[in-house]
Amino acid sequence: MHKMKTWKTFGVFALLGIALSWLVSCSPGRVSSGGAQGSGTGEVEFWTMQLSPQFDDYFKPLIATFEKENPGTKIRWVDVPWAEMERKILTAVAAKTAPDVVNLNPGFASQLAERNAWMTLDDKVPAEVRQQYFPNIWQASILNNQTFGIPWYLTTRVAIYNTDIFKQAGVNTPPATYAELAQAAKQIKDKTGKYAFFATAVPGDSGEIMESFVQMGVQLVDAQGKAAFNSPQGKAAFQYWVDLYKNGLMPKEVLTEGHRHGIDLYQQGGTAVLASGAEFLKTIAKNAPTIAQVSDSAAQITGETNKKNVAVMDLVIPKDTDQPDAALKFALFVANNANQLAFAKAANVLPSTVSAASDRYFTTMPANATAIDKARIVSAGQLKDAEVLIPVMKDGKLLQKTIYENLQAAMLGQKSVDQAIADAAQTWNARS
Repeated sequence: MHKMKTWKTFGVFALLGIALSWLVSCSPGRVSSGGAQGSGTGEVEFWTMQLSPQFDDYFKPLIATFEKENPGTKIRWVDVPWAEMERKILTAVAAKTAPDVVNLNPGFASQLAERNAWMTLDDKVPAEVRQQYFPNIWQASILNNQTFGIPWYLTTRVAIYNTDIFKQAGVNTPPATYAELAQAAKQIKDKTGKYAFFATAVPGDSGEIMESFVQMGVQLVDAQGKAAFNSPQGKAAFQYWVDLYKNGLMPKEVLTEGHRHGIDLYQQGGTAVLASGAEFLKTIAKNAPTIAQVSDSAAQITGETNKKNVAVMDLVIPKDTDQPDAALKFALFVANNANQLAFAKAANVLPSTVSAASDRYFTTMPANATAIDKARIVSAGQLKDAEVLIPVMKDGKLLQKTIYENLQAAMLGQKSVDQAIADAAQTWNARS
């Protein structure tokens, strides 16, 4: 089913640093605590990211139900391939032809939120509705104290691991922390010649390494947006990854290949651990059934903070919509408890509402549980502690680029760790 990370097919990590020169202006209608005002007549255009045709049987009845409950409102569903979504939505918003409800991840949506592209929701979504969502998840769609998105579906990473490689290396317990991962990496390399894992340092790809910084206790930026990673914790995090690379415990391709390569390596039996969403086990079973048979899952690897990552999908409403009330009513309908639960089961992802996540499907291991069942329970159990580790911020992708380029230089011995950190901080602080 599945974005660079497990979500690549869903588009979660299709993030680009894009400079926009336009501002969008329009005054949307307000929604009372009881829902949308007025008749809500007209057409609401709804864009999703690579969910058709796989989930047609979910969305078509969902839309039919909404239309029946809201006579006069028609939903026009358009599914966009993940690789095309950013270009299409940028073009549409700039031309003021955007759809009324759009499925995006907060990282990319925040770049347009900086340009005032989305309807702000703080005075439009009732408090009793907002409180249905996990607070940490809702926080992921706030920029400059303004909410720009409604949380929809989620994944938290789990550690998918090859039990055969672990047995061959004499590693009895999956590593729970990065410190344990480093120890396991050496043991696995010494005993089997294979790598424990792959984490890309390519600037424009997955943010997994930068997320690990946060899990290790690094504050990336301060309240003024200045570099805060030039700290003892930041130096330790830089040193961790540099040592792994220099000691031959990471594939050299981490400097040139993205997360997709890490997935391929795991499916080929070349690495022992894959950090991914629980739903990716289905893909492994399809692409590499032999590897799937020896795969198990454990809690997400983290640092001393015990922080867990979550990847979020949002529903956002362009500020220029001519159907603000109906668009918001439909977005809240798609993301309500019942519909989130149904979609999470259909797509093997996680819901962003507390009630839906409390369903037995996510809390109780079924009889004759499969590896996929176990991974789902492990993944869902992390939700209460999960957060978007890289905070929504201006120029967030530039921060990753700055850190990764200097981390690479340190890995290659072109700079000392101290120099790499100092250069990264200087570059970040000097940006216009």
